[in-house]
Amino acid sequence: MPYHSFLCTDKHISIATLADVAALLLLLNGAYRGESSKKGWTNEAHLIDGDVRTDQVSLKEVLEKSESVLLKYENDNRNIIGCVNLQRYKNDIYLGMLAVNPMEQGNGIGKKLLKAAEEYTLNAHCHSIHMTVISVRTELIDWYKRNGYIDTCVRKPFIEDGRSGRHLQQLEFTVLKKVLKTNK
Repeated sequence: MPYHSFLCTDKHISIATLADVAALLLLLNGAYRGESSKKGWTNEAHLIDGDVRTDQVSLKEVLEKSESVLLKYENDNRNIIGCVNLQRYKNDIYLGMLAVNPMEQGNGIGKKLLKAAEEYTLNAHCHSIHMTVISVRTELIDWYKRNGYIDTCVRKPFIEDGRSGRHLQQLEFTVLKKVLKTNK
């Protein structure tokens, strides 16, 4: 499904473009790493040293990759305060980079982005969404479980990439999955 053919039912959610890179970098890095991330509950600052979750080159690659879309959530002032990346793999969607501005966390934006991800997945004629979450982030895994995701019991190594910070402890990913029900 071409990314430009998706229209979300939530007026605040739309497709991000290359013009959004600067704002998305601020959001992603501020939500996951550094001092600003500590104002929210979904940060990785205690697990990974540094202020960089992603960089301009990596983010542009995500935006330009075929079968990939990055949804953005804009507030009424047109500021990007949330996002999620969706990448198609056969009949499955990989969900990554779900981020909400730390000052806006707890306002339901994450749930709205998950709902939009599910809409996108069904519109793409896919039937499930999977993701990886750092296994020691139990509060985040529990949040996803409350939103219908299950722990597949699959673990994957989390290898330092030299760009996104030094791990402060041994880390691995937990693979979560949600099978979507169609209205047929």
